[in-house]
Order: sequence, then C-alpha cells, then structure tokens
Amino acid sequence: MTFDERVKAIRPMGFTERQARFLVTVMLHSGVCMSRHYCAFTGLVHGQKTRDFFSGLLARKLATAYPCAQRRTRIFHVQNRVLYAAIGEPDNRFRKPTPLGQAIERLMLLDAVLDSRQVSWIATERDKVAHFTLLLGTTLQRDELPHLTFGDGHEKTVRYFPDKLPIGIAADGRTHLFPYLVTRAAPVDFRAFLHRHAELFRALPCWTLRLLVPEHLREAADAYVSAWRQELATPLRPSVADELRWFFEQQKRVRTGAGVDHNDEPARWDQARAAFASPRFRVLYRSWLREGRGAIDATVSPVLADAIKRGTGQIECQLLARRYLHLSPLVGTA
Repeated sequence: MTFDERVKAIRPMGFTERQARFLVTVMLHSGVCMSRHYCAFTGLVHGQKTRDFFSGLLARKLATAYPCAQRRTRIFHVQNRVLYAAIGEPDNRFRKPTPLGQAIERLMLLDAVLDSRQVSWIATERDKVAHFTLLLGTTLQRDELPHLTFGDGHEKTVRYFPDKLPIGIAADGRTHLFPYLVTRAAPVDFRAFLHRHAELFRALPCWTLRLLVPEHLREAADAYVSAWRQELATPLRPSVADELRWFFEQQKRVRTGAGVDHNDEPARWDQARAAFASPRFRVLYRSWLREGRGAIDATVSPVLADAIKRGTGQIECQLLARRYLHLSPLVGTA
C-alpha cells in the first residue's frame, strides 16, 4: 500500500485528512507520539483541537497514554489492531507494549522524520524490500539486503531491515538517506549495522548515513564517525584478510574446545590475537560466524572507500536539539 492508500483506508474511521495523515505517519515510524508532534505536523497551536484529538483516541481505545517522569507530559501509544490492519500492518511491532525508554527512542526517530518533510520516507520491512528490489533489480540479490536470520530448518525466519529505522529518498530522487539513532556511548551495535548494510551501500549510486545524536550522547559522535571510517573507508589488504580468515578459524576452534592448530608457527596465534583485538574485528568475527567467508571478502572491496572519496557516500551528524531526558531516566538504555 502507498501512503495515500493507507490514509484513505483509515479516513472512514472518523478522521479528517490531516488527522489520518498524521496517524499513518506515527504508525509507520514509531507507534508513539506527543501532542507537540501533532501540532508540528498540522500547523496547529496547542489548544482545544489538539486536546480533543487525543482525548478521542483514548476514549475510542485507539491509543493509550504513557505516564512520564514529568507528570504533565504524556506519550501516546497508537496500538489499536484495527487501525494497523487497515494500513496493511496488523502485526507491526510498533503496536505492541514497549518499555518507556524504548518509546522515547522512537519519539526521537519520529522527530527526525517530521523534521525532514521534503524527504520521502520508507518505513516497513515489506516496503523497503519492494523498493530496493524494484530499484536495483539483479544488481543486488534478496539475500544481500540487510537481514538477520533466526532459527534453523523449518523454524528458520529471515527478517529484512531488522533495525526498524526509516530510510529516506531525497528530493533529487537519487540519494538514499539512512538515519541511525545513537543510543550508546560505544558504537558496537553501529558496527553491526554497517556490516548489514554494506552490500546495499555498494549497490546504491548515492547514499548518506545520518547519525541522530541526543544531547546527552554528543561526545560519542566522534567514536561513531571513526567506526564508520574503519568499517567502510578502510578496506583490508588481501594478505591481512587471509590472515584474518586463519585467525577466525582458530578462534572458533578455541571456543568449541578444539584448541589452536599449532602446525603453523607457534607464535602465529599470539601475533594474530594481538593484531585483531580491536572492536572492528570482534564485530566482524560475529558477522563471519553468521555469513561465512563472504563477511571477510567484503572488507577487501574498495567500492565503499571510493564512494566516500568521491562524496557519493557520506556521513553526517545531526544533534537532536529537543529535550528527552525529562521524560524518563531510562532513555538511552533500552
């Protein structure tokens, strides 16, 4: 379904055009909102119309309200299954109960979407897969899209774009925008995100990674930019990749109780363990366990480094100016 089709589907449930458009935006991108989001979206000054809108959602049990640390502030959770079914997303996880800290992180993402109204946003897993499949055709196979695999055999489940982050298409129709919300001081999860998206970045003609940085984590921004350069702008030499493959094989033997194969030089294990002790290689090891040889092969490719040199692959930091910590002490820990 397109955005307009989703708006049309819920309008008969008693909503005006702008109310329906706001609700669809919330359901697709966060599941939660505050009254200020509605005012920003509609251009209204906070007053009776805004209070009536949210009171109606609560009275009809289309939404529930989160109590916040600041008692006069409320977070509204749009969770009604009928609403989500109407927009083709009956099982969207945004409608399910979520910890307050995680809800606040979703508010940050909603702010990012509403602050870039000139960008066309893709929200759901199904829409992202459809968009990039149509855009890239045979350039990128489906199993090269960002994904995580759960279970084995008949219980195996593949989730595409598991980070649940919006992806934007800029006004030029060519540049894709990938927001990433910084929620931790160390970029461990961010490195895994980059690994998942590396093949997609290689296939796109132009892309920008936008770090969304809350005020209380602003000092972490440099570490994230550094991780981005290590992962994408610094390909490994083939000889280093060969040694890394050997080290990962030995590391796997150690962790399964088989021990290191010392048929090679006795000092090789100690030298490799020291050389590959950085966070970059620890995260890459986990990717290698899931994906096999391809995870290391990808680190040798110069495609992303070349794109970054040309400026067709970029990173930018956007400091989130709004206050969030007053809502809950849990923000950044979910």
